[in-house]
Amino acid sequence: MGTRSFIGVMHGDVCKVVYCHWDGYLEYNGKILFENYDSPKANHLVSLGNLSILGPNIGEKHEFECSYAYGTPEYTAWREKKSTMCTFYGRDRGEADTEFKTYTSFSALVDAFEGSWCEYCYIMKDGVWYMFNSGNTSLRPLADELAKLDAVA
Repeated sequence: MGTRSFIGVMHGDVCKVVYCHWDGYLEYNGKILFENYDSPKANHLVSLGNLSILGPNIGEKHEFECSYAYGTPEYTAWREKKSTMCTFYGRDRGEADTEFKTYTSFSALVDAFEGSWCEYCYIMKDGVWYMFNSGNTSLRPLADELAKLDAVA
């Protein structure tokens, strides 16, 4: 079962958001976004539409399903390469209607989030990553939330 999330960029009151199916929790998507996606890269990420899984690099078009036999050197190479990049529903799976959604206010974004199956939402605003989650939809700096995780570990 996936931990679903929204990932978006906010320009003024307008927020462009994509859906990401897998690993939306702070320790994975939160950390990857914070460590690897500055503002230009975050804008590029969202422009490519909904994701199956987020990776530290946007990467290139790749096969969603591996045609190599499990355990072969070719399979291992494919898996290692794929693990470093994002998998998009449109680019990599060829699916339609996977474009980002635009919300004209933060409250409209929260309404959409609350009506979704998502558990986390990550927003890049003015070059800073923020987040909120189900149960607490106040926008909080992602750095602070990650620091709380580190303090517990």
